[in-house]
Amino acid sequence: MITNLSPSSEAFMADMNRLQRTVEGASREASSGLRVNYPSDAPSEVSAIMQLRTDLVRNSQIATSLGLAKTDADSADGALASASQLLDRAVTLGAQGANFTLDASGRESLASEVEGLLEQMVSISRTTVQGRYIFSGDDVQTPPYQLNLNAANGVDQLTTAPATSRVEDPAGGSFAVSRTASTIFDARNSDGTIDTSTNVFNALNSLRTALLNNDTSGIATAVGNLKTANDYLNLQDAFYGSVINRITDATNYEQSYDVKLKTQLSQKVDADVTEAAMTLTRGNIQLQAAFEMQAKLPHTSLFDFLG
Repeated sequence: MITNLSPSSEAFMADMNRLQRTVEGASREASSGLRVNYPSDAPSEVSAIMQLRTDLVRNSQIATSLGLAKTDADSADGALASASQLLDRAVTLGAQGANFTLDASGRESLASEVEGLLEQMVSISRTTVQGRYIFSGDDVQTPPYQLNLNAANGVDQLTTAPATSRVEDPAGGSFAVSRTASTIFDARNSDGTIDTSTNVFNALNSLRTALLNNDTSGIATAVGNLKTANDYLNLQDAFYGSVINRITDATNYEQSYDVKLKTQLSQKVDADVTEAAMTLTRGNIQLQAAFEMQAKLPHTSLFDFLG
């Protein structure tokens, strides 16, 4: 391109352009607090910055999932602790019912209380958190059981959905956070028959039936099954205890990882606002001085020589 500017004027303009770009960049950094506002500000670091931002979003999503899982696990833990207390009460009632001095009317009265315990146990199996049945596996909108005293174990199963939900661990991998009501309260043998030694519903209903039938032998058997079922129930509660511990560890890791990611991102994109402000001030002073100096230079043309 042909220009009418002298070499010195071209050099001056080039210097001014560079200085103005410096001033503009410092102004953006000072006002936004960011060193990198556009990809062109640091093209070699764009990929790393995008990856850090992606990792932060993913880590935030994991944190949300961990929070929801913690709420569910805490609720499950509390529910199963209450369930264990119900079984302790049932054992006490069974011991009273086994007393040979108690008559059929007395045992019938105890059976009515055991029926209430069974109803409460079904209610525990239907525990909800934010409208979700936490013991219904993947079918969280359907309650898992309902009371049916005509059934062998006193209940009807309403859903057979498995519990396949897992929560991602920010340190890597994932882990299961729930079990179904069928696993916890309605244990079965491999052939689908009731496991009389660990089935919570069956243990309660068997005691109720034995009391109604004035069957002291059946009452003693039911009390033994209740104790075994309670041990099994405590194992299920221990599962949720381990889940809570795992979630706590994962949450601690997520929080420290979040700090680490934010620090790394800050190092790449955040501006040194103080330094940017100083650069802006220096640049403006230099621009003003340069223009004043340029204005004082003599300006001659061909007409000055022809004059």
